[in-house]
Amino acid sequence: MIGLILFTSISFGQQCTRTGIDEKTGKPILIGLFNRDAFQDSSYAWWFNSGYKFYSTDSTVVNELDSVDLGSINVTIVMGTWCSDSRREMPRFFKIIDELKIPKEKILIIGVNRKLKSDGDDISSLNIKRVPTFIFYENQKEIGRIIETPEVSLENDMLKILKKG
Repeated sequence: MIGLILFTSISFGQQCTRTGIDEKTGKPILIGLFNRDAFQDSSYAWWFNSGYKFYSTDSTVVNELDSVDLGSINVTIVMGTWCSDSRREMPRFFKIIDELKIPKEKILIIGVNRKLKSDGDDISSLNIKRVPTFIFYENQKEIGRIIETPEVSLENDMLKILKKG
């Protein structure tokens, strides 16, 4: 199932952006597969761009991450644009990814509603309990997750996962 999701996203370039309406607020949310460009819609850009701009990565940790062989690493992120944790962590994640120059094709983003459903995409095999969930794969095998809130910081938790992998 995970392979199918990865194949689908690569094949279609994650250009499957769909929006839904949040049942609690009545505001638009991103559902299903999408890419980072979707965050530039005015419904999301206000939190994504400011979070990205004002996050300062730990350069020591990012430099150490840069020394890890990331060639066989892929990341699947399940998140909700309605979720405050996702709104905090997604801009930070992309700031780290940009500093590491990881290609966008290595990142799969799946938007979910408050029931953690992706509206037509079966993500049950990912066993998502909270968002955001960052799932790290090496050679298509899961090597670790960051769920909802990092233990230390995204870059520290990523380093811990990727050094084990």
